[in-house]
Amino acid sequence: MRISMDIELKDVPGQMLLALQPLSEFKANLITVLHHHQKRTPRKTVPVQLVLETKPENIVAIKAKLEENGIRVVRVGEQRFRESINVVLIGHVVHTGIQDTIDEIDKTGFAEVVDLSLCMPGINLLSSALIRIDAVGKEDLQKALDILKEVSVRKDLLMVLPIDIHA
Repeated sequence: MRISMDIELKDVPGQMLLALQPLSEFKANLITVLHHHQKRTPRKTVPVQLVLETKPENIVAIKAKLEENGIRVVRVGEQRFRESINVVLIGHVVHTGIQDTIDEIDKTGFAEVVDLSLCMPGINLLSSALIRIDAVGKEDLQKALDILKEVSVRKDLLMVLPIDIHA
């Protein structure tokens, strides 16, 4: 089961390790860590978002162990997005507005761009972007790909999909 969890850490060395130990102890697979060190909560703690995969019966134990270690668990919930795909865009990705391309997907509410890797070999040369899109379900993922295809055509970008996917 994929779970998202928001925790708060004291801003002292070793807190992240203390937070990750219960995940290891209960054999949870850590998918993502977003450590917002520049942001502070009203309690002067550092917010951290975790996404992990674990057995449902381990969630309560992980939460209890975190709290035992002095780590505040703010939220625990099932991961909303269940489908994902990696897509490559080739062309003048940056010059045609990468933020606008991302916003077209993100504003849907059922899909979002969760990762971006960009290659820009030179100012006037073609660039490429590897984009990971997460969506609520298969149909919503297909709708997001349809939107990305429309944006790609409008911006004269080549959209490369995995072999077994058709947009």
